[in-house]
Amino acid sequence: MSGNARPPASAEDVERAWNDTKLAQVLYHDWEAQTYDDKWSISFDERCVSYARDRFTAAAGADGWPYERALEIGAGTGFFSLNLRQAGVLDDVTVTDISPGMVEAARRNARGLGFEIAGEVADAERLPFDDETFDVVVGHAVIHHLPDVEQAFREMLRVLRPGGRVVICGEPTKYGDRVARALSRATWWTATRATRLPGLRGSWSRPQEELDESSRAAALESVVDLHTFDPGALTALVTRAGFTHTRAVTEELTAAWFGWPVRTFEHAVNPDRLGWGWAMFAYKSWLRLSAADRVLARVVPSELFYNVSVTAVRPE
Repeated sequence: MSGNARPPASAEDVERAWNDTKLAQVLYHDWEAQTYDDKWSISFDERCVSYARDRFTAAAGADGWPYERALEIGAGTGFFSLNLRQAGVLDDVTVTDISPGMVEAARRNARGLGFEIAGEVADAERLPFDDETFDVVVGHAVIHHLPDVEQAFREMLRVLRPGGRVVICGEPTKYGDRVARALSRATWWTATRATRLPGLRGSWSRPQEELDESSRAAALESVVDLHTFDPGALTALVTRAGFTHTRAVTEELTAAWFGWPVRTFEHAVNPDRLGWGWAMFAYKSWLRLSAADRVLARVVPSELFYNVSVTAVRPE
C-alpha cells in the first residue's frame, strides 16, 4: 500500500455507509483507488485503448474526432478518458470523481502517459463548471452509482455546448446484472471452499484476511451500486433530461457470463498461481465470445445483454 493510500474500510465504516450513499461512494472508491487498476485489469496500452475506442464507437460513431474539450464524470483512475485520448477521440481532458483518491490516481496515470489533465473532486449531480464549457461528456460504469441519474444528465446537458454530445458506456442492465451476480456468488462460494481442501490450501488459497477484505468490499459494493437499467427506459430518461437524438446500445452476453466468474475466481485464489498465460487465456476468450455476441445481437433481445451504453446530443 502506498503512502497516499487509505486503510481498508473497517466494519464500522461499512456500518456508517449503509445509511449514507455518498459517504459510501467516497469510502469505497478512495479505498479502491490504489489497487483499482490491478483489480479490474486496467491498462493504458493497446488492449484497453482498443476497448475504450470500440465502446465509444459502438455508441456514438467516429464523427467529430477529436473532441476538443472533454469532461469525464466518475472517472475513477481515468480508464475511459485517458484511453480515449490515446485513441485520438478526445483532446483536452478534465476528469471528475466524488472520490479524491480516484482523481489523484487519474492525474497520476495521465502523467505516467506523458501528459497532464485537469481534475476536480465533484458530485456528478452538481458539476462545478460554467454552462456550455465542454464539447463532449463521457463516462464509463458510473451512472449506476448516482442517486439521481436524471439530475446528473441535466448537469451534463448544462455544461455541454449546443450540439455537444454525451456518451455513457458500460452500465449494467437489469437482467444482465442479475445473471452476473448469481454467477459471481456461485464462483466465490466454490473457489473459496475448494482452495481449503488438502493439497490446495497452501498453494491456491488466499490468506483469510484478504478474503475478509474482499468481503467488506462486496458489502460496500452493495451500497454504492444503486441502479440497473432497461435500455428503453434509459433512453427515455436521457431524453426527458433535455437531450435529443438519444440512442442506447447493448453489448456482452456470453462474454459477461464468462467474464464475471473469471474475475471472481481471480479474487478468490492466490494470484501467484495465475500468470501471464492465464491472463491471455481470459482476454482472448473474452474477445472470441464478444465477437459471437455481436452475431447473437441480431436475434437476442437487447435487454438480455449485460452492458448498456447511451449517447445523445444537446439541442442547438
